[in-house]
Amino acid sequence: MVSNIQDQEVMGAGDAAEVLPDGVPADGRYEDVDVAIVMESTYPYLKGGVSAVVHDTITGNPDLTFGIIHITWDHNCPRTDLYGMPGNVRWVKVVYLSMTDHPEFTATRPSDLRMNHRERLVLAHRLVDALQALAAGDGEPVWRLIAEGMAESTRRYPLWALLGSAEFMETYRDRMPTLGMSLSELFWCLRDFFSLAYAVLGQTMPRARVYHAHTTGYASLLAANAARENRGSFLLTEHNLYVRDTINTLLGRRMDKPVTVQDYRTFDVGGRERMWMAWWIEMGRLCYPKAYATTYLYPNAVVEARALGLEQETVRVIPNGIVINEFDDVYAKRQAATRALRAKGAGSHVWRLVYIARVVPIKGLLDLIESMRILRERGLRFHLDVCGPTEHMPEYYQRCVARIAELGLEDQITVRGTIDVRRHLDEWDLFLLPSYNEGLPVVSLETMGAGIPTVSTDVGALRLVVVDDITAADGSVLDPSGFIISPGDPALMADRVQQVVSDMDLFEHMSRSARARAEAAFNLIQVNAAYHELYLEGGVGRPAVSPSGNRRQAGEAPPLPRSGRARHRAPRRSPFAARGRALRDRLTFR
Repeated sequence: MVSNIQDQEVMGAGDAAEVLPDGVPADGRYEDVDVAIVMESTYPYLKGGVSAVVHDTITGNPDLTFGIIHITWDHNCPRTDLYGMPGNVRWVKVVYLSMTDHPEFTATRPSDLRMNHRERLVLAHRLVDALQALAAGDGEPVWRLIAEGMAESTRRYPLWALLGSAEFMETYRDRMPTLGMSLSELFWCLRDFFSLAYAVLGQTMPRARVYHAHTTGYASLLAANAARENRGSFLLTEHNLYVRDTINTLLGRRMDKPVTVQDYRTFDVGGRERMWMAWWIEMGRLCYPKAYATTYLYPNAVVEARALGLEQETVRVIPNGIVINEFDDVYAKRQAATRALRAKGAGSHVWRLVYIARVVPIKGLLDLIESMRILRERGLRFHLDVCGPTEHMPEYYQRCVARIAELGLEDQITVRGTIDVRRHLDEWDLFLLPSYNEGLPVVSLETMGAGIPTVSTDVGALRLVVVDDITAADGSVLDPSGFIISPGDPALMADRVQQVVSDMDLFEHMSRSARARAEAAFNLIQVNAAYHELYLEGGVGRPAVSPSGNRRQAGEAPPLPRSGRARHRAPRRSPFAARGRALRDRLTFR
């Protein structure tokens, strides 16, 4: 059964024969699915922590069908499936943000509104009223304008055409702060906003019961609107604080710095930066209320999200997880190696250290290189493997390589690039993560499953994973599996590495604790069950209704209309459901 949605994408550069990205239907037809995963520039074309989590969620829910809505910049972005998507992924829909893929946006003129001067003036004031209402906490006027003037299936006029009208620019100048910007500067900034909104709102998405966005920003805007257009439900998962991270990147700040909903009003920044801050913050506030549930990886993320405008009560903490028995063999090897090391003594041992992350500034590899310099000066015998993609920011990768050479550390540091980490876990003694920004890294759990201690920075969920109290099944409270340090302190990283490897009792105890913590608190089967339960809550498995059924708003959980015979049966009695409810009850914040 396929829907009547057909892909009308421009294939770029006028080349109708361009090879489609992996997973995109060649005939442009998209089957109705249970869940549409909505993401920016990640799965299935880029490796990373979020992509790995999404892949685990899909493979862990084999009784559901999935589609992937992949938001990226343009046709030059990666398009090869790096994960081997499972059979329950029915399609990939690629959405391009660049206006080179949306020539109809730039071709539209104010005359296409088909309104006279007075009507354009009224619409301009409505738009300004809606923006002011959003800033005051009410997003509904903006959603009404999206329905009338942006969303393809309900659009009565091209709202973006208003931008080029004298009525709008004069109204905006008179009623909104200009922030010291000229009308020309305001126009081009507003044009950027309109074009990006059009890119994600201007075409009707394939139909799904649940649209599951994995960030705020464009993914949430698209998912919330797709749920409204297709009578589905919108579920939001924040692996990290997208708005915080985007604004910190914009301002060149450290990625662990907090951001609040008021900051675009109070920060000492230029007019253009202030407008972009408002864009990201208010887009989040627009989308948060439309989600029937919002999930986070750790409790502190909920606190930060509330400072960014999250208000609804249906918030749940669902951590990442691993299947612990998949690490039994490597854990046994690591324990045997530790026993042998204790027997012969650690004096002549070359400690095998590993960094596993993308080679990008926020992951802190340059800091770690300085830590290695310090350890060499102290006489420690070690070798560091750097594992992870090097192509995401080539200029930073080159800086790291140059610094290694400048310090003469080529014999102590090997950049291995992207490798199958699980196949090499038995090679490493200590996992080092100097990052400025994390959610809950799956690689931290994988190394813990293998019994590898860590020294990691105090970002995201890492304190919870490594040192906070975790209660085992027997009621005992598990000890830390490593050390947590402040980001940006190479000397402290070196101190903690030396502390772990200089004390075999501590090293062995942390190794056992790492395995126990992963087993007790980060069970992937329970995590997948919790998402399965959320999908059912959002409407998956409910009987289909005819297209004449009442239309509902995004954020609700209505049945989805279909043409022809309904694919969906009565709610499934999934083997995951009971476990999912139990985990939900344990982790839900009311």
